[in-house]
Amino acid sequence: MIKNYFKKLCLAFLIVSSSAAVAQEIPTPKSHFGFNIGDDYQLATYTQTEAYFKKLAEASNRVKLVDIGKTEEGRSQYMLIVSSPENLKKLDRYKEISQQLAHAEISPEKAKALAQEGKAVVWIDGGLHATETVGAHQLIQTIYEFVSRKDPETMRILDNVIILFTHANPDGQELVSNWYMRDKDPKKRTLSGLPRLYEKYAGHDNNRDFFMLNLKETQNIGRQLFVEWIPQIMYNHHQAGPAGTVVAGPPYRDPFNYVFDPTILTSLDAVGAAMHNRMNVENKPGYTQRGGSVYSTWYNGGLRTTTYFHNMVGLLTEIIGSPTPSDIPLVPSRLLPSGDSPNPITPRKWYFKNSIDYSVSLNYAVLGYAQRYHDELLYNIYQMGKNSIDRGNKDNWSFSPKKIEAINEAAKNEKGATVAGGESDFGARRQISMKAYDTVMKAPINRDARGYILSVDQPDFNTAVKFLNALIRTGIVVEKASADFTVEGKKYPAGSYVVKTDQAFRPHVLDMFEPQDHPNDFKYPGGPPVAPYDAAGWTLAYLMNVKFDRILNDFSGPFKKLPIGELLAPSNKVPLGKGFVLSSKQNDSYKAVNDLLKANLAVVRDEKSGDFYVKSSAKAVEVLQKANVNAQIGAEPKRKVAVNNARIALWDTYGGSMPSGWVRFIMEQYHYAIDVVYPQDIDAGNLKSKYDVIVFVGGAIPALQAQGAGGRNFGPKAEEIPEEYRKQLGRITSDKSIPELKKFLEDGGKIVTMGTSTNLAYQLGLPVKNAIVELVDGKDKKLPDEKYYIPGSVLQTEIDESKSANWGLDKLTDVYFDESPVFKLDKDSKSTYKIEPLMWFNSASPLRSGWAWGQAYLKDGITSFQSQIGKGTLYAFGPEITFRAQTHGTFKLLFNQLYR
Repeated sequence: MIKNYFKKLCLAFLIVSSSAAVAQEIPTPKSHFGFNIGDDYQLATYTQTEAYFKKLAEASNRVKLVDIGKTEEGRSQYMLIVSSPENLKKLDRYKEISQQLAHAEISPEKAKALAQEGKAVVWIDGGLHATETVGAHQLIQTIYEFVSRKDPETMRILDNVIILFTHANPDGQELVSNWYMRDKDPKKRTLSGLPRLYEKYAGHDNNRDFFMLNLKETQNIGRQLFVEWIPQIMYNHHQAGPAGTVVAGPPYRDPFNYVFDPTILTSLDAVGAAMHNRMNVENKPGYTQRGGSVYSTWYNGGLRTTTYFHNMVGLLTEIIGSPTPSDIPLVPSRLLPSGDSPNPITPRKWYFKNSIDYSVSLNYAVLGYAQRYHDELLYNIYQMGKNSIDRGNKDNWSFSPKKIEAINEAAKNEKGATVAGGESDFGARRQISMKAYDTVMKAPINRDARGYILSVDQPDFNTAVKFLNALIRTGIVVEKASADFTVEGKKYPAGSYVVKTDQAFRPHVLDMFEPQDHPNDFKYPGGPPVAPYDAAGWTLAYLMNVKFDRILNDFSGPFKKLPIGELLAPSNKVPLGKGFVLSSKQNDSYKAVNDLLKANLAVVRDEKSGDFYVKSSAKAVEVLQKANVNAQIGAEPKRKVAVNNARIALWDTYGGSMPSGWVRFIMEQYHYAIDVVYPQDIDAGNLKSKYDVIVFVGGAIPALQAQGAGGRNFGPKAEEIPEEYRKQLGRITSDKSIPELKKFLEDGGKIVTMGTSTNLAYQLGLPVKNAIVELVDGKDKKLPDEKYYIPGSVLQTEIDESKSANWGLDKLTDVYFDESPVFKLDKDSKSTYKIEPLMWFNSASPLRSGWAWGQAYLKDGITSFQSQIGKGTLYAFGPEITFRAQTHGTFKLLFNQLYR
């Protein structure tokens, strides 16, 4: 019996050992995909990648597969947590340590102990921009390396680092890879001609959604980054590097955003040096940094950049490469070594495998740095968070370009200002007394805010809640008042919200409430401006028209901190009465009205205020309760206009327009039914029989001088694409499309144009001219950038409150302005059309947030107008009123035009 027992025991041991051995047989990419990652002319789909991720998780004890949420097209978005088996057993503990250190609400002594106990957490993603195919494929290869390799470096990293490998855009990889692989002949495969956006609504703009977090994919990512794991380093892979280089990476060029901690900048130097060094040691030339590329750390809203405002070391690389072999071109200026590019690359053939190898090495460099300095990284994120809390707990004056200008101006007004005695190596220096400094940097009005109060009784509280949810999704601490309270003599009702600045992510709080002050950045004195990496100003509270009070002194009240990451919902109750009034100042009123109309309930609008009215009924109450909108008891207006559904068309183009995609997203959120139309649909005519309103976002209507073109297709040749997409080809033309649009207007249709599509006004011969011009040799000439330059920024306009197009807006309204059209009346025009200004600049200094060089030229410029054409109306909105679905404060400029 004893012999039999030992036989069974040995047999069981052999079975377990055999199973363990099988479990550790890691499938290679080639065994799964049928090719090596990096092979020419080969791309993996997301379906294949998802299956491979699952295989790796099943085969390896170094992997935990996490479904972080569904994409906009319904796919599972996966994050693979890779570390040593021992670390994976204690993931909850290491996540808790990462959270505690990031929130920085512990003592330095405890923080040091946790930094010793914890593991560095590093995020590495791929695939965000799906046509940048290196991203998703380096992710696959790097995961395989860390799951299969047993060399000392890999094992040290696995012991000391928890790696969050995250796929950033599953839908995009599926679309792009299938598109590229559709041709059986590898030499004919191409990434060009993609038929639609590679993210359902935003396409490339999915990397501009990380403070707003509108999209499901970005929400999934945001939760892991800002609420769940809060990694110390995050690495965002992109393409393509500047011509004549291989890869652009950290550190980045100035300007940096002044609100985040300086340790972010020095950390970027340190990690960037590790990346750059590894490239040189491995004889991988072509890395450039700082001024060698266009990337800065000013912007908030990108996957990489939003992390800076949360004390994370955010890394971006832009690398060349494609499954179709390419060439590194000859760029003579790139061949001479410099501090930005000490190891240039010479022209040569470049293969996909080269880019994969570079990317894997860069990942190893980052992770190698993290394992060497894991305790330092953990403590540093704590210290940056503690610095933020300390700054928010006391009087603090932040520096900005405007304050530096104010100090200089104060110094100019000083009497008896002298030059410092003696000469230095830098020549004589003017002595500026501390009085000039104190005048600015000790003035109470220039102090940083201690917090912000959002009263529950503001005109559009539902939108204020949306704003707060954007903060909450990024890990910001929000407090709610359980009772009425008073701060600095002002009373606030219970249910109001408070956002204080004494929290670890204070930089992000400031960036969402306070104006950005972008420096005047020029190539040389008097020269052209250096364009920002993206926007120059974006203050979200302004763009959403959220009403808040900025509190400079310490304050307290019956405030309860809400759970981090837990979203809010307004608690609106439908009162009892004969009829309900929905304020035109509430964006959600429009959604509720659309639901009421869908339920076949009659709705009218007050001709003066634009407020909606619906008679009380059981159905009306049910709809309003579901809409969760603030409805008030009221009487039916005496002067009213009926509200009816309009048949709405939204322009789009082959390949997909990002602005159109964002409007489509907004329409769905607010329950508008729309048809997406293409140039061929416009050219087919008979438009009024199909539609009441046509919406054109920027990029649709050509400039007046771009005439001719006939019916020439815009995009690939019809025979090169599947038949289902051929109806989307073409473009709006002066000779064929514009006459049909004019007829549509004359027949009673409405056309809404935004941004550059206000070109339609010129196409139709309306009596307006470009206001941003100067007289040169007797002719109007566009102002040069040296005199006038306004990249994406927030400006303040004045509106005509008597116009129904402006119902619900404030007299002074903030708009997002990005080199946007500005008009003036053409007094010499013989046109019989009448221009009715809707919005204009009433000031020579309308800048609210960002950068506006030469803004005085805007004074009295018309930024939006309407014009009756036949029985219909053209609306021209120069600013980006629907920009990236962030500008809730100007959505009504679109919504008001979408009813009959």
